[in-house]
Amino acid sequence: MKATAAHETTAAHLPGLCSLAPVEHQDFIRQILDRVGDKWSLFVIGALQDGQLRYTDLQRAVPGISQRMLTLTLRQLQQDGLITRTAYAEVPPRVEYALTRLGTSLLTIVHSLIGWAAAHHDEIREHRYGADV
Repeated sequence: MKATAAHETTAAHLPGLCSLAPVEHQDFIRQILDRVGDKWSLFVIGALQDGQLRYTDLQRAVPGISQRMLTLTLRQLQQDGLITRTAYAEVPPRVEYALTRLGTSLLTIVHSLIGWAAAHHDEIREHRYGADV
């Protein structure tokens, strides 16, 4: 009990959002944020918003993603419980991916992040390239 209270006290003294979780959870939380905040993960989650898709449909829905990155992203999202992979015993084989309840709970955040980036991309582009001059 005392160890937990000590960690909670330490976390409470951290600034801003860092104070929301105990210090001993911070590393794992960073790993989660790296995963779900990855550009490809965001677009894959967004592409699955309307239901299950096959691999080739996902590749078409996420412009610019390579086969390797799509495979890796799908594997990681499945490992974290954000998507399901269903293989059907058919000829030819059919595999479909869908959001889990946990993955669906990210949709509002995904829409917000992608929407924010789309709404502000001109302004950010000006800052980015204006700083290079």
